Amino acid sequence: MSPESTGQNEHYLRVFRRGFRTWRGNRPFWAGLFTMVGGLPIAYFPYANMHLGNVTLAMSTTAGAGSLIIGVLLVTLGLTMWFHHIVRVFAGVAAILLALISIPVANIGGFLIGFLFAMLGGALSVSWAPGEPEPEAEADGAQGPVAEDGGPGTTELVPGFPDAPAEPEQYGKALEVDGGRNRAG
Repeated sequence: MSPESTGQNEHYLRVFRRGFRTWRGNRPFWAGLFTMVGGLPIAYFPYANMHLGNVTLAMSTTAGAGSLIIGVLLVTLGLTMWFHHIVRVFAGVAAILLALISIPVANIGGFLIGFLFAMLGGALSVSWAPGEPEPEAEADGAQGPVAEDGGPGTTELVPGFPDAPAEPEQYGKALEVDGGRNRAG
């Protein structure tokens, strides 16, 4: 390949990581992950056996099928949050309700582990909102205030307040740039 080549110069893992970060940022990723992690202990503990030496403790209850259904539904809701994030509020409310139902049905909500993760995931899903797109730069190329000599200004202005500099220590610079027009009364 020549130095003028426009081929891919980055490692494929870096490209994958950047793509995953973009995908993750456009949906309630952590809400879905916590909801799925909460569903696993709720579904697992009623069917698990614990061995203490020669003694086997079975934690199965009469509501084992209910625990399995709640756990599978929580995992499904977590996947829904990831891949169909338009229904994130419904999925979050459903995850919160299933977590609350798991307390009496599924061994105190998977010994509170599954309950807490599912509640956190549901709350994150309900509260998540998609980000606003970045505003496009103006067509004329202006990037800030213009100094008296016609060049770009030295201060960054606060949105909504066209005459106020963003940083307090820049008040002196703003007065120098605009000829004292920012002085109060």
